[in-house]
Amino acid sequence: MAPEALLSPLHRADGSATYTHNRYSILGAVNGPIEVQRRDEMPEEATIEVNVRPAVGVGSPKERHLETLLHSTLRSIILVRSIPRTLVQITLQIRSLPEEDAMLGVNTSLLILPHLLHTALLALLFSSVPLRAIVTSVLVAIPFTKGAGPLLAPSAKELMRAKPFKSIHVFAFSGDRKMLLNESDGVFGFEEWDEACEMAEEVCCKEEGGVGLGEGMEVDGQSATENLEQWLREVVKSKVEREQRWRVAT
Repeated sequence: MAPEALLSPLHRADGSATYTHNRYSILGAVNGPIEVQRRDEMPEEATIEVNVRPAVGVGSPKERHLETLLHSTLRSIILVRSIPRTLVQITLQIRSLPEEDAMLGVNTSLLILPHLLHTALLALLFSSVPLRAIVTSVLVAIPFTKGAGPLLAPSAKELMRAKPFKSIHVFAFSGDRKMLLNESDGVFGFEEWDEACEMAEEVCCKEEGGVGLGEGMEVDGQSATENLEQWLREVVKSKVEREQRWRVAT
């Protein structure tokens, strides 16, 4: 299943986006730079606040763990020293999950992490928050079955069919191939981790070819075939072109 993005669905947020992939759907909103409370104010940097809201019920330690991972990753791409003594508030609402999510028997925090990162990035891109880079992320699962290769960005159904797993890994890279996030769960050796890392780097950063997450990615109903980094850049380009059409008309 190809990923889809809907840009700026919320009119009262500085930036917002909806990202859907493999039946995970996330709505993200960014407000900032805004006034920060005195107790949280930092004299030389902006304060970053990340809130993850579950699809059902109230937050749990799972959401708090995701917030910690997202905070450290997003802080590395936000130019916090350009907007000191302010607050950047990022809210991510999980709208829907696959029915198989609770039955996979793996760390579900890692399964949804790439989708949360992409949603947050798209929302940041259309806010007034300055960024130093973009980030792309992907999940790699390594099954126990002999001869079965790693699964790249598998859907919940694919994970169910391939159970059990030795390990699952989430990697995130900037456009210049710098690793920004590395989270793993399970039992694995260095060779297996290195293979998973190379696959993730290739799918996130390669210059040509498909992204490996499904053919025909869509944004605002329009299809795209670039790799994930190029697709994100095309999202920004098309959005700016639409907003600047009035200049061409005049």
